[in-house]
Amino acid sequence: MNIDSIRDGVVIDHIKAGEGMRLYELLKLDTLDASVAIIKNVASRKMGKKDIIKIDAKIPIDLDVIGYVDPGATVNIIRDGELREKRSIEMPALLKGVIKCKNPRCITSTEQELEHIFKLTDRENKVYRCIYCETKA
Repeated sequence: MNIDSIRDGVVIDHIKAGEGMRLYELLKLDTLDASVAIIKNVASRKMGKKDIIKIDAKIPIDLDVIGYVDPGATVNIIRDGELREKRSIEMPALLKGVIKCKNPRCITSTEQELEHIFKLTDRENKVYRCIYCETKA
């Protein structure tokens, strides 16, 4: 398999195997008018297998989304074909507008303009709860 290197863009690396498509959807990368490569189940000495997303465009990346899906991932910023910045990701304390509350009785179900906000309640188990109704994400 041959995936070209990118000149200016972002590489999301060290994604837990199988989570690449979920990140792709949550980051809304399908709306980009740029090349995006999702490489699944790549052999990794450190992780066994991993996913990688390469985005051939200078775009802002929502690090909170990445931290929610996989806080072990890294984000590499590429400019002029060279690595300019490597960011480690952490789980965000609050998630705003990323996921929706599943509780049909939650106020976010009736108040459509109300932003869905989830708070990290258990870092070890990666548990987020709706700030309005406490439903687990």
